[in-house]
Amino acid sequence: MKVAMTGTPVENRLSELWSIFDFINKGYLGSLVDFSKNYSIPIERFKELSRAQKLKKAISPFMLRRLKTDKTIISDLPEKVVLDDFCYLTKPQVALYERILNESMESITKSESRMNRRGAIFKLITNLKQICNHPYHFLKHGDMSANASGKTQKLIDILSNILDNEEKVLIFTQYKEMGTILENIIIQELSQTPLFFHGSLNVKQREDIIKKFQQDIESKIMILSLKAGGLGLNLTSATNVIHYDLWWNPAVEDQATDRTYRIGQNKNVMIHRFVTLSTFEEKIDKIIKDKRELANAAVFEGEKTITELSDDEIYEIFSLA
Repeated sequence: MKVAMTGTPVENRLSELWSIFDFINKGYLGSLVDFSKNYSIPIERFKELSRAQKLKKAISPFMLRRLKTDKTIISDLPEKVVLDDFCYLTKPQVALYERILNESMESITKSESRMNRRGAIFKLITNLKQICNHPYHFLKHGDMSANASGKTQKLIDILSNILDNEEKVLIFTQYKEMGTILENIIIQELSQTPLFFHGSLNVKQREDIIKKFQQDIESKIMILSLKAGGLGLNLTSATNVIHYDLWWNPAVEDQATDRTYRIGQNKNVMIHRFVTLSTFEEKIDKIIKDKRELANAAVFEGEKTITELSDDEIYEIFSLA
Protein backbone atom coordinates (compact mmCIF):
# COMPACT_ATOMS: atom_id res chain seq x y z
CA MET A 1 0.00 0.00 0.00
CA LYS A 2 1.21 3.50 -0.85
CA VAL A 3 0.24 6.73 0.89
CA ALA A 4 1.25 10.24 -0.17
CA MET A 5 1.10 13.10 2.32
CA THR A 6 1.30 16.74 1.24
CA GLY A 7 0.08 20.10 2.41
CA THR A 8 -0.13 21.40 -1.14
CA PRO A 9 -1.24 18.90 -3.83
CA VAL A 10 -1.06 21.64 -6.46
CA GLU A 11 1.39 24.44 -5.74
CA ASN A 12 2.29 25.70 -9.20
CA ARG A 13 0.84 23.44 -11.89
CA LEU A 14 -1.44 20.43 -12.27
CA SER A 15 1.41 18.15 -13.34
CA GLU A 16 2.39 18.06 -9.65
CA LEU A 17 -0.96 16.44 -8.86
CA TRP A 18 -0.45 13.94 -11.70
CA SER A 19 2.99 13.08 -10.28
CA ILE A 20 1.53 12.24 -6.87
CA PHE A 21 -1.19 10.05 -8.36
CA ASP A 22 1.26 8.35 -10.70
CA PHE A 23 3.17 7.24 -7.61
CA ILE A 24 0.25 6.00 -5.52
CA ASN A 25 -1.90 4.60 -8.36
CA LYS A 26 0.21 4.40 -11.49
CA GLY A 27 -1.69 4.93 -14.72
CA TYR A 28 -4.91 6.07 -13.08
CA LEU A 29 -4.71 9.54 -14.63
CA GLY A 30 -3.08 8.25 -17.82
CA SER A 31 0.27 9.35 -19.17
CA LEU A 32 1.57 12.85 -18.51
CA VAL A 33 0.95 13.72 -22.17
CA ASP A 34 -2.68 12.54 -21.94
CA PHE A 35 -3.19 14.31 -18.61
CA SER A 36 -1.82 17.53 -20.06
CA LYS A 37 -4.14 17.27 -23.07
CA ASN A 38 -7.26 16.29 -21.09
CA TYR A 39 -6.81 18.39 -17.95
CA SER A 40 -3.78 20.66 -17.59
CA ILE A 41 -4.23 22.69 -20.78
CA PRO A 42 -8.06 23.00 -20.62
CA ILE A 43 -8.01 23.95 -16.93
CA GLU A 44 -4.85 26.05 -16.57
CA ARG A 45 -4.92 27.81 -19.91
CA PHE A 46 -8.60 27.98 -20.83
CA LYS A 47 -10.15 27.90 -17.32
CA GLU A 48 -12.65 25.15 -18.19
CA LEU A 49 -14.58 24.71 -14.94
CA SER A 50 -16.37 21.57 -16.17
CA ARG A 51 -13.03 19.85 -16.80
CA ALA A 52 -11.78 20.90 -13.36
CA GLN A 53 -14.91 19.45 -11.75
CA LYS A 54 -14.44 16.21 -13.71
CA LEU A 55 -10.87 15.93 -12.44
CA LYS A 56 -11.98 16.63 -8.88
CA LYS A 57 -14.53 13.81 -9.08
CA ALA A 58 -11.87 11.44 -10.40
CA ILE A 59 -9.39 12.10 -7.59
CA SER A 60 -11.69 12.74 -4.62
CA PRO A 61 -12.24 9.03 -3.70
CA PHE A 62 -8.51 8.73 -3.08
CA MET A 63 -8.04 11.93 -1.09
CA LEU A 64 -8.45 12.62 2.61
CA ARG A 65 -8.35 16.38 2.97
CA ARG A 66 -8.26 18.36 6.18
CA LEU A 67 -9.09 22.06 6.09
CA LYS A 68 -8.16 24.38 8.94
CA THR A 69 -11.49 26.12 8.52
CA ASP A 70 -13.40 22.92 9.33
CA LYS A 71 -14.57 23.43 12.92
CA THR A 72 -15.25 19.69 13.32
CA ILE A 73 -11.50 19.13 12.99
CA ILE A 74 -10.01 22.20 14.65
CA SER A 75 -12.58 23.85 16.87
CA ASP A 76 -10.33 26.47 18.44
CA LEU A 77 -8.80 28.10 15.34
CA PRO A 78 -9.99 31.74 15.22
CA GLU A 79 -11.48 33.60 12.27
CA LYS A 80 -9.61 34.95 9.25
CA VAL A 81 -10.92 38.21 7.79
CA VAL A 82 -9.72 39.11 4.29
CA LEU A 83 -9.96 42.76 3.23
CA ASP A 84 -9.20 44.33 -0.13
CA ASP A 85 -7.52 47.66 0.54
CA PHE A 86 -7.82 49.84 -2.55
CA CYS A 87 -5.12 52.38 -3.29
CA TYR A 88 -4.82 55.22 -5.79
CA LEU A 89 -1.85 56.23 -7.92
CA THR A 90 -0.36 59.63 -7.17
CA LYS A 91 -0.18 62.08 -10.09
CA PRO A 92 3.53 61.33 -10.74
CA GLN A 93 2.71 57.60 -10.67
CA VAL A 94 -0.07 58.10 -13.25
CA ALA A 95 2.28 59.96 -15.61
CA LEU A 96 5.01 57.34 -15.22
CA TYR A 97 2.54 54.45 -15.62
CA GLU A 98 1.11 55.85 -18.87
CA ARG A 99 4.54 56.64 -20.34
CA ILE A 100 5.90 53.15 -19.69
CA LEU A 101 2.70 51.51 -20.95
CA ASN A 102 2.79 53.39 -24.25
CA GLU A 103 6.51 52.74 -24.77
CA SER A 104 6.06 49.04 -23.95
CA MET A 105 3.04 48.59 -26.23
CA GLU A 106 5.08 49.90 -29.13
CA SER A 107 7.77 47.31 -28.37
CA ILE A 108 5.19 44.51 -27.99
CA THR A 109 3.46 45.38 -31.27
CA LYS A 110 6.76 45.38 -33.17
CA SER A 111 8.00 42.06 -31.71
CA GLU A 112 9.05 39.77 -34.54
CA SER A 113 8.85 36.47 -32.65
CA ARG A 114 6.52 34.96 -30.07
CA MET A 115 9.38 34.61 -27.60
CA ASN A 116 10.35 38.28 -27.93
CA ARG A 117 6.72 39.30 -27.55
CA ARG A 118 6.28 37.27 -24.37
CA GLY A 119 9.50 38.71 -22.98
CA ALA A 120 8.28 42.24 -23.68
CA ILE A 121 4.97 41.53 -21.92
CA PHE A 122 6.71 40.06 -18.85
CA LYS A 123 8.90 43.18 -18.74
CA LEU A 124 5.79 45.40 -18.93
CA ILE A 125 4.14 43.48 -16.06
CA THR A 126 7.24 43.86 -13.88
CA ASN A 127 7.64 47.56 -14.69
CA LEU A 128 4.01 48.41 -13.96
CA LYS A 129 4.06 46.36 -10.73
CA GLN A 130 7.07 48.36 -9.58
CA ILE A 131 5.44 51.67 -10.52
CA CYS A 132 2.30 50.73 -8.57
CA ASN A 133 4.47 49.75 -5.60
CA HIS A 134 6.47 52.98 -5.54
CA PRO A 135 8.06 55.13 -8.29
CA TYR A 136 11.45 54.70 -6.62
CA HIS A 137 11.13 50.93 -7.05
CA PHE A 138 11.06 51.41 -10.83
CA LEU A 139 13.24 54.51 -11.30
CA LYS A 140 15.92 53.60 -8.71
CA HIS A 141 16.23 57.29 -7.85
CA GLY A 142 14.22 60.31 -6.72
CA ASP A 143 11.67 60.67 -3.94
CA MET A 144 11.53 57.66 -1.59
CA SER A 145 8.93 59.15 0.78
CA ALA A 146 5.59 57.58 1.69
CA ASN A 147 3.71 60.38 -0.10
CA ALA A 148 5.18 59.37 -3.47
CA SER A 149 3.01 56.23 -3.66
CA GLY A 150 -0.65 55.52 -2.94
CA LYS A 151 0.29 52.10 -1.58
CA THR A 152 2.83 53.39 0.92
CA GLN A 153 0.35 56.03 2.09
CA LYS A 154 -2.19 53.25 2.72
CA LEU A 155 0.46 51.10 4.39
CA ILE A 156 1.45 53.79 6.90
CA ASP A 157 -2.21 54.42 7.80
CA ILE A 158 -2.82 50.72 8.48
CA LEU A 159 0.46 50.25 10.36
CA SER A 160 -0.34 53.23 12.59
CA ASN A 161 -3.61 51.59 13.65
CA ILE A 162 -1.92 48.23 14.21
CA LEU A 163 0.76 49.81 16.41
CA ASP A 164 -1.87 51.80 18.34
CA ASN A 165 -3.59 48.48 19.10
CA GLU A 166 -0.31 46.92 20.30
CA GLU A 167 -0.53 44.22 17.61
CA LYS A 168 2.03 42.63 15.29
CA VAL A 169 2.03 42.49 11.49
CA LEU A 170 3.67 40.66 8.58
CA ILE A 171 4.21 42.59 5.31
CA PHE A 172 4.78 40.44 2.22
CA THR A 173 6.34 41.73 -0.99
CA GLN A 174 7.64 39.86 -4.04
CA TYR A 175 10.70 42.06 -4.22
CA LYS A 176 13.64 42.33 -1.82
CA GLU A 177 14.33 45.78 -3.23
CA MET A 178 10.79 46.91 -2.36
CA GLY A 179 11.27 45.49 1.12
CA THR A 180 14.28 47.76 1.58
CA ILE A 181 12.23 50.77 0.44
CA LEU A 182 9.45 49.88 2.90
CA GLU A 183 12.01 49.44 5.66
CA ASN A 184 13.31 52.98 5.11
CA ILE A 185 9.81 54.49 4.88
CA ILE A 186 8.62 52.77 8.08
CA ILE A 187 11.67 54.01 9.99
CA GLN A 188 11.10 57.54 8.68
CA GLU A 189 7.32 57.68 9.22
CA LEU A 190 6.78 55.57 12.33
CA SER A 191 10.17 55.67 14.10
CA GLN A 192 10.06 51.86 14.13
CA THR A 193 12.81 49.61 12.78
CA PRO A 194 11.06 46.62 11.19
CA LEU A 195 12.59 43.17 10.94
CA PHE A 196 13.35 42.14 7.35
CA PHE A 197 13.30 38.46 6.35
CA HIS A 198 14.75 37.79 2.88
CA GLY A 199 16.70 35.23 0.89
CA SER A 200 20.14 36.78 1.43
CA LEU A 201 20.11 35.94 5.15
CA ASN A 202 22.01 32.92 6.43
CA VAL A 203 20.34 30.25 8.57
CA LYS A 204 21.35 31.78 11.91
CA GLN A 205 20.19 35.26 10.88
CA ARG A 206 16.82 33.83 9.84
CA GLU A 207 16.43 31.94 13.12
CA ASP A 208 17.36 35.03 15.13
CA ILE A 209 14.80 37.19 13.28
CA ILE A 210 12.00 34.63 13.77
CA LYS A 211 12.82 34.26 17.47
CA LYS A 212 12.91 38.03 17.99
CA PHE A 213 9.59 38.58 16.23
CA GLN A 214 7.89 35.78 18.16
CA GLN A 215 9.26 36.66 21.60
CA ASP A 216 10.13 40.37 21.69
CA ILE A 217 7.03 42.47 22.42
CA GLU A 218 8.76 45.54 20.94
CA SER A 219 9.24 43.89 17.53
CA LYS A 220 5.88 44.66 15.95
CA ILE A 221 6.61 44.74 12.21
CA MET A 222 8.21 42.14 9.97
CA ILE A 223 8.78 42.58 6.22
CA LEU A 224 9.18 39.34 4.27
CA SER A 225 10.15 38.67 0.69
CA LEU A 226 7.52 36.25 -0.56
CA LYS A 227 9.92 33.59 -1.86
CA ALA A 228 11.97 33.48 1.34
CA GLY A 229 9.14 33.86 3.85
CA GLY A 230 6.09 32.40 2.13
CA LEU A 231 6.61 28.82 3.31
CA GLY A 232 7.65 26.91 6.40
CA LEU A 233 7.63 29.69 9.01
CA ASN A 234 5.58 29.78 12.18
CA LEU A 235 4.83 33.41 13.06
CA THR A 236 1.67 33.18 15.15
CA SER A 237 2.52 36.24 17.24
CA ALA A 238 1.27 38.32 14.29
CA THR A 239 -2.46 38.95 13.98
CA ASN A 240 -2.24 41.04 10.81
CA VAL A 241 -0.94 40.21 7.33
CA ILE A 242 -0.42 42.74 4.54
CA HIS A 243 0.08 41.57 0.95
CA TYR A 244 1.75 44.67 -0.45
CA ASP A 245 1.96 43.35 -4.01
CA LEU A 246 -0.10 40.35 -5.10
CA TRP A 247 1.40 37.21 -6.62
CA TRP A 248 -1.74 36.41 -8.67
CA ASN A 249 -1.69 32.79 -7.58
CA PRO A 250 -4.26 32.17 -4.82
CA ALA A 251 -2.33 29.19 -3.45
CA VAL A 252 0.89 31.20 -3.00
CA GLU A 253 -1.03 34.05 -1.35
CA ASP A 254 -2.77 31.65 1.04
CA GLN A 255 0.49 29.93 1.96
CA ALA A 256 2.03 33.27 2.89
CA THR A 257 -1.02 34.14 5.00
CA ASP A 258 -0.70 30.79 6.74
CA ARG A 259 2.60 31.85 8.35
CA THR A 260 0.36 33.32 11.07
CA TYR A 261 -3.06 31.73 10.42
CA ARG A 262 -2.13 28.24 11.56
CA ILE A 263 -2.52 25.84 14.48
CA GLY A 264 -1.37 27.68 17.59
CA GLN A 265 -3.00 30.98 16.61
CA ASN A 266 -5.52 32.04 19.25
CA LYS A 267 -6.59 35.44 17.90
CA ASN A 268 -8.50 36.54 14.82
CA VAL A 269 -6.27 37.37 11.87
CA MET A 270 -6.80 40.37 9.56
CA ILE A 271 -5.55 39.98 5.99
CA HIS A 272 -5.02 43.14 3.91
CA ARG A 273 -4.64 42.78 0.12
CA PHE A 274 -3.38 45.95 -1.57
CA VAL A 275 -4.91 46.59 -5.00
CA THR A 276 -4.27 49.78 -6.98
CA LEU A 277 -7.53 51.03 -8.46
CA SER A 278 -7.95 51.70 -12.20
CA THR A 279 -4.71 49.85 -13.00
CA PHE A 280 -4.00 46.35 -14.30
CA GLU A 281 -3.80 45.20 -10.65
CA GLU A 282 -7.55 45.74 -10.21
CA LYS A 283 -8.40 44.03 -13.50
CA ILE A 284 -6.22 40.98 -12.92
CA ASP A 285 -7.47 40.67 -9.34
CA LYS A 286 -11.01 40.47 -10.72
CA ILE A 287 -9.93 37.72 -13.14
CA ILE A 288 -8.46 35.74 -10.25
CA LYS A 289 -11.60 36.11 -8.15
CA ASP A 290 -13.80 35.07 -11.07
CA LYS A 291 -11.68 31.96 -11.54
CA ARG A 292 -10.86 31.17 -7.91
CA GLU A 293 -13.34 28.28 -7.91
CA LEU A 294 -10.72 26.42 -9.94
CA ALA A 295 -8.18 26.68 -7.15
CA ASN A 296 -9.30 23.48 -5.40
CA ALA A 297 -8.52 21.44 -8.50
CA ALA A 298 -6.28 23.69 -10.55
CA VAL A 299 -4.16 26.82 -10.55
CA PHE A 300 -4.42 30.15 -12.30
CA GLU A 301 -1.18 30.78 -14.19
CA GLY A 302 -1.48 34.56 -13.97
CA GLU A 303 1.37 36.17 -15.84
CA LYS A 304 1.91 33.27 -18.25
CA THR A 305 -1.71 33.44 -19.38
CA ILE A 306 -1.49 37.19 -20.00
CA THR A 307 1.34 36.74 -22.52
CA GLU A 308 -1.04 34.81 -24.81
CA LEU A 309 -3.52 37.69 -25.18
CA SER A 310 -3.81 39.89 -28.26
CA ASP A 311 -2.29 43.38 -28.40
CA ASP A 312 -5.73 44.99 -27.97
CA GLU A 313 -6.54 42.75 -24.98
CA ILE A 314 -3.18 43.55 -23.37
CA TYR A 315 -3.70 47.29 -23.79
CA GLU A 316 -7.20 46.98 -22.33
CA ILE A 317 -5.91 45.19 -19.22
CA PHE A 318 -2.95 47.50 -18.59
CA SER A 319 -4.45 50.88 -19.53
CA LEU A 320 -5.67 53.14 -16.76
CA ALA A 321 -9.47 52.90 -16.49
